[in-house]
Amino acid sequence: MSNAPLMPKATAVWLLDNTALTFDQVADFTKMHPLEVRAIADGDAAQGIKGMDPLSNGQLTREEIEKGERNPDYRLRLQESKVVLPPQPKRKGPRYTPVSRRHERPSAILWLLRNHAELKDAQIMRLVGTTKSTIASVRDRTHWNTSQLTPIDPVTLGLCSQIELDFEVARAAKEKPIDAAYGGATLLPASETTKKDEFEPAERSNDDLNLDAVFAKLKTLGGKKQEDEEE
Repeated sequence: MSNAPLMPKATAVWLLDNTALTFDQVADFTKMHPLEVRAIADGDAAQGIKGMDPLSNGQLTREEIEKGERNPDYRLRLQESKVVLPPQPKRKGPRYTPVSRRHERPSAILWLLRNHAELKDAQIMRLVGTTKSTIASVRDRTHWNTSQLTPIDPVTLGLCSQIELDFEVARAAKEKPIDAAYGGATLLPASETTKKDEFEPAERSNDDLNLDAVFAKLKTLGGKKQEDEEE
């Protein structure tokens, strides 16, 4: 197996003192360098370390040791633990902020309130690791240090990562309802732009009537001019 036993150096000390295994076998089992195992055997390393018996904790069996002692090329196998530890559940709660960074949280809150007003208080609490009362005091300008606060990006302060901030902003934008009161300027549909004007024929008929009237008037003027010349 690729996993090393518990307390590799202490295990190596015990194997060197109580077995006839070679340095390479001990090094392979404990995942240590052969030269380091040789140094332990010579007393140049691991001084004062008490050996730990791998047989007592079930990491090795007597049969495995005997196989290794009979064959220098044999490699010991670490026994699988019979005790299965349940996976640790992920803690859900406010983010832990180091003491040296806690005085910078109000500045980060102010930056989030100004630049990402869509974020909920719970999201800001997750990003910065603050409380709802602190967010309310910064928003209402009742914080004790309001006059000295300057908005600073929480990513720059190291309170959260850019990926976490983008994730919360995207989630807030998805949950925010779209305002249907104003949809912005849009192009007119093709049915409107290609529709023929209903009054176009009427205008053309008026134009035709006007032209006829003009020509008739010109003819009249022309006839009067000829009569004057004859007289």
